[in-house]
Amino acid sequence: MSAAAAAVVTSFALLLLLLPTLCFSQSDVDFLLKFKKSLKNGDSKLKNWIRNSSPCRKKWVGVVCDGQTIIGLRLMNLGLTGSVDVGALSRLRNLRTISLVKNSFTGPIPEFNKLGALKAIYLSNNQFSGKIPDKYFESMGSLKKVWLNGNKFTGNIPSSLMQLSHLVELHLEGNQFSGKIPESKYPKVLKSLDLKDNKLEGNIPKSLSKFNASTFKGNDRLCGEQLMKQCAPQPPLHKSDSPSPSTAAIIVTLLTLVVVLFFVIVGIVSTTQKEDDDLGSLSNTREPLRSVHIVSGPTRQKSTESSWSSSSLKIKRWSSQKVNKNGMDDLVMVNGENGGFGLSDLMKAEAEVLGNGQLSSTYKAVLGNGLVVVVKRMKEMNKLGKDGFGVEMKRIWELKHPNVMSPLAFHFRREEKLIVSEYMPHGSLSYALHGDQGLFHARLNWQNRLKIIKGIAEGLGYIHTQLATYVVPHGNLKTSNVLLTETYDPLLSDYGLHPFLNSDNIVQGLFAYKSPECLQNQQHISPKSDVYCLGIVILETMTGKYPSQYMNDEYGGIDIVQWAQSLISANHVKELIDPEILASGPASINQMVTIIRIGVACTKSDPDRRLSLNEAINKIQEVN
Repeated sequence: MSAAAAAVVTSFALLLLLLPTLCFSQSDVDFLLKFKKSLKNGDSKLKNWIRNSSPCRKKWVGVVCDGQTIIGLRLMNLGLTGSVDVGALSRLRNLRTISLVKNSFTGPIPEFNKLGALKAIYLSNNQFSGKIPDKYFESMGSLKKVWLNGNKFTGNIPSSLMQLSHLVELHLEGNQFSGKIPESKYPKVLKSLDLKDNKLEGNIPKSLSKFNASTFKGNDRLCGEQLMKQCAPQPPLHKSDSPSPSTAAIIVTLLTLVVVLFFVIVGIVSTTQKEDDDLGSLSNTREPLRSVHIVSGPTRQKSTESSWSSSSLKIKRWSSQKVNKNGMDDLVMVNGENGGFGLSDLMKAEAEVLGNGQLSSTYKAVLGNGLVVVVKRMKEMNKLGKDGFGVEMKRIWELKHPNVMSPLAFHFRREEKLIVSEYMPHGSLSYALHGDQGLFHARLNWQNRLKIIKGIAEGLGYIHTQLATYVVPHGNLKTSNVLLTETYDPLLSDYGLHPFLNSDNIVQGLFAYKSPECLQNQQHISPKSDVYCLGIVILETMTGKYPSQYMNDEYGGIDIVQWAQSLISANHVKELIDPEILASGPASINQMVTIIRIGVACTKSDPDRRLSLNEAINKIQEVN
């Protein structure tokens, strides 16, 4: 065979090897163009979706890729209208996420249930309407995130939706769903739920009891403990048993007199009784430790019924309260930059329960002067007396760093400890990563995530320098304790608590005690435990996954350390990167891989093999 012939044969052989790939890539183009054609304004909104180009290499608008594989469509706020050709989308074999947030789609929900491999579906803020079939979600067992809020859906919430075993986030607020809320089959997996502003009725299911009142408000016929509205069963009366109108009027009058008499007696007793000037106590029920998602943004509605007394607080009268010389009602101001306020100001403020964890209960309060604060009601912080408590709080207040949140004030009583800090409207890093995708993910691009990680590392380094005498300087570093400013600068909170806590069970609620050395031997808590926590935060920020390390595996999440180590060992580290980063703009894969490797190096099970904090900080700062 001549050299020329051999070359031809070789080229032909190579062509045969490449042909399946080329055909598959071209098929993806065809399917996407068919989907585009089903949109009324697809040509004007998706201009770079053109034939003979690569959706991934040419970065087609809204197409999310992993390498050259299409894994998602993120078509947000484009004003798209028309139908959705689900048949075309079903041919994209690796499609896992669909987002059509803030468009102008109308009519019934498309047949996305034909896409059984979908993990997330975001249809928020469109004009979809009508009932969703009860069995619609039966074939979508992989779904983790469902956002249907801000549409016009009616009818019952599909029971199949509440049977999904991997469902982590469910948002149905701002629709016209009616009927009873179905029981959740896997309530421990569900982390984020919003059903407010619908037409739901009946009792809130026990399986959803961990969610607070803001989850269900705006449903006038809904009742349950969260809404402080008792559901009284009212069996139908037989006709012969029905009271006459006159009898009914007498009954109503008597009941009214009884109620009035009761409140008169209570008022008399309360005015003669001498009461202590404390805040009472929360109920003794304990909920499993979980991250607190601070809800913010334009969808949040101010509740006129929200007050300290209407939350789970039990407030006593304040007529006998002693006021100190500066009028601060025994509330010690350690940072007066935002103006002075006292305990009585907190009592008058509207308050909203943000969370109830093992270490504290957290409230958002709007003071009369417009200042919005977060109040943490600490549990079992009786290890130090009043003087010692004040000394340590002053030490914490004196921490001044751009990435460290300083308290505004504190209140000390033997039975009661309150720590007041400034409220951050953007909430926590945890909420930004796992909350409303439409609000936050567009801004969690590579530049902001790198800035957040660098800020966390710098703040942690500063805390370790200033609180070097503490056994574990931070002790509770996790994404729910990283607050974000409007410019996405991180602020570390909930640090330095270890010296205050007196109960072993409470102390072990600190996330540092989830490090491997502490789980194996609780005496091994050390500054290296904070480094482990830093590694978890880095991996969570880079992957977008919720770590099972925050709680027992039964509550959901992924073993983020084992997952990262296994993919790095297989040389597949790029698969760890959150696809949302790649979809949000230019990014350096090499830089992201470097940061992920630093996170893994911080989570070594052996503390001696783990990076020191200074090593981790230096390596992070070298990434530019």
